[in-house]
Amino acid sequence: MKIEPQHVVSLTYDLYVNQEDGTEGLVESATQEQPLTFLYGAGQMLPKFEEHLSTLSTGDDYEFRLSAEDAYGQYDEEAVANLPKEMFNGTDVPEIGSVLPLQDNEGHHFQGQVVSIAEDAVIVDLNHPMAGQALHFKGNILNVRPATPEELSHGHAHGADGHHQH
Repeated sequence: MKIEPQHVVSLTYDLYVNQEDGTEGLVESATQEQPLTFLYGAGQMLPKFEEHLSTLSTGDDYEFRLSAEDAYGQYDEEAVANLPKEMFNGTDVPEIGSVLPLQDNEGHHFQGQVVSIAEDAVIVDLNHPMAGQALHFKGNILNVRPATPEELSHGHAHGADGHHQH
């Protein structure tokens, strides 16, 4: 079956990014046992990722690259925030490298990684961990099926077979 909007896609992938030594390194995978399953066209995936899959069908292999601009954008030096240590009263100050769940004034959820601890603040990098990196995907389309009415109303896939407990 061909990939189309309002269809559920299950696929494998290996994701490679450039390492400091200039070679590509594997950073993430989805396997046949644990595929990536998503509702195509629902805005859950990177737009250019979906665009590259748009001509494929069940059983097809694929390989493509996304520039940093088409993936998670360039690294933004301005997207580093100082969070007052008072925000963590009653809990331990997070460790460098930990990822914090955050929320803005409009209620949008996002994450930031602790990059350093100052005397009065926790410094958090709000960039996506892969910001500034080109992404290289290789994989296979395992299955394509029409989304169920429930999946369409929820706006996401309920697994490769359409069943999911909320």
